[in-house]
Amino acid sequence: MSHTLPQHPWWMDAVFYQIYPRSFQDSNGDGIGDIQGIISRLDAVAALGVTALWLSPLYPSPDADNGYDIADYCDIDPRYGTLADFDRLVAEAGRRGIRIVMDLVINHTSSQHPWFRASRRRVAPYDDYYIWRPGRTAGSAGDTEASGTSAPDGERIPPNNWTGFFMGPAWEWDEERQEFYLHLFDKRQPDLNYHNRAVIEEIKQILRFWLDRGVAGFRCDVISLLYKTSLDDGETGPIRGLEHYKAQPGTHAILAELRRDVLQPYHAFTIGEAVMVTPQEARDLTAPERHELDMVFYFDHLEVDRVIAKYVPKPFSAAELLNRLTRWQQSELWNAAYWENHDQPRIVSHYGNDKRYWKRSAMALALIQLTLRGTPFIYQGQEIGMTNFDVTRIDQLDDVESRNMDTLLQRYHVPQALRWYLIRTASRDNARTPMQWDSGPNGGFTTGTPWLGVNSNASWLNYAKQTDDPRSVLNFYRRLIRLRATSPTLREGGFEPIWADRHVMAYRRTPAVVGGPAVQTNAEAAKDGSPNPPATYTVWVNLSDQPQRLKRPWLLSAIVAHPTITTTGVRPPMIVASNTGRHELNGILEPWEAVLVREVEARPWHGDEVSVDEDPS
Repeated sequence: MSHTLPQHPWWMDAVFYQIYPRSFQDSNGDGIGDIQGIISRLDAVAALGVTALWLSPLYPSPDADNGYDIADYCDIDPRYGTLADFDRLVAEAGRRGIRIVMDLVINHTSSQHPWFRASRRRVAPYDDYYIWRPGRTAGSAGDTEASGTSAPDGERIPPNNWTGFFMGPAWEWDEERQEFYLHLFDKRQPDLNYHNRAVIEEIKQILRFWLDRGVAGFRCDVISLLYKTSLDDGETGPIRGLEHYKAQPGTHAILAELRRDVLQPYHAFTIGEAVMVTPQEARDLTAPERHELDMVFYFDHLEVDRVIAKYVPKPFSAAELLNRLTRWQQSELWNAAYWENHDQPRIVSHYGNDKRYWKRSAMALALIQLTLRGTPFIYQGQEIGMTNFDVTRIDQLDDVESRNMDTLLQRYHVPQALRWYLIRTASRDNARTPMQWDSGPNGGFTTGTPWLGVNSNASWLNYAKQTDDPRSVLNFYRRLIRLRATSPTLREGGFEPIWADRHVMAYRRTPAVVGGPAVQTNAEAAKDGSPNPPATYTVWVNLSDQPQRLKRPWLLSAIVAHPTITTTGVRPPMIVASNTGRHELNGILEPWEAVLVREVEARPWHGDEVSVDEDPS
């Protein structure tokens, strides 16, 4: 499958790195990461091959949801530093060829934001900045339908039956205003009212403030939920009411206006977190002719082993993973290729084996991510194979979502052992433990007491131990990023699924089509002496703890039918990236083995490909 490519904006060739500031590097010993800490580690980030940083919120916040409840959009929280520190970060990153992208959280604010405090008191013009409704009184007509439950006569009940993403009702009664307000997330995160034009104008000013400080764009939090078309009751489901606000026409209109009036004049980049969207809904948000977003983050490929919600597991299947990846890779979207972020478990603990095959499975998942079509996003610590948080009790977790889930599961009488297993494996705090820089106290993150516990494996799993080790996970990431940078096929070529079963999957990346006519084939390039002919690559991955024989006839015949032509004759296709040190296929994949094969390569192989020699673990 070939793709016709538009003119390249910078972000299509970028490698992004997400920093969760409070957990990245503390410079002053207060146990919380900060901007000066980020600046001190920019060389480490640049050495990975990163060209853009996405920063999770740095704004002042009371931390109901770890900074995603913003109390002031145009300042830096003193715990992280100052606006002057931020300006220095932008400048220092720029000197290393790295752009800065801010996290933009505009579906909701903090309940401590001055807008909301004024809105509670009905102070103009803020009285209508949020979604307020009087609710109903129990005993009145329609009250049961609106609340989803029965209530004693005279008791106030919410205006409808919507539930939030953090479990529980989506409405909260406010004594001061004597009305309910809508919050799709925590009750301390009230939703803004995008039926009010003044709110949209406020957002434009916020965008301009940061763009004028030199940021390159924004990662837009839950951006597909902005506009609530109606407040009618929702259909039965895990999140009731979703059909009234997910990817609505009103949201598209808002995004197009922000693009036209602010983002386009600044040539700003945007990527939106799109909740539960289909490929078509995602395309509607990102199609170039619609002038809304540039890319979206979707979650489909991270839910292969989940039933509806991430807290309800089911068996993993490599075939299902390939099916979901193909669905998005072959869409007309430009993909965000990612495994981890601040809301997801560590991928080596989620899809990999973080015990016996820790290193090999971390590398296998790296090879998949960095051979997908789209822009890679790497989350801090992923490049060294950081694992899930090794906590043993709920009170060691900080995450509001995890605590709410524990309360909900208790309400349904889920046994404590099962309850803890579900929360421990899916908690957002798995990704929020401090970065493991070295073997010293607190993994080198802080000289003080860290805001969240440091994994005990930091003593051996850390950046310092890996940076000079050619066989490390870190250096495997570095080499794959370099390989990708030199290969148009791997960056923007076509994606073709080949075959998969429960344990193994295979896919092919084919040369890109640029501007319409196809680029040269390998044979054509070889004839005219081109030094770097476009290549076709095939990826084989064993996502299991057992060796897997490649049983399909075409897999074995492909080894013979597509030889590599070298100066010394004909030999099987050469593996140019491997997490086991192997250089030729033999029909068997070892546990968690991943290989990248260059097909019909018309140049000698010199042994300089991306590979490691390692023990089975």
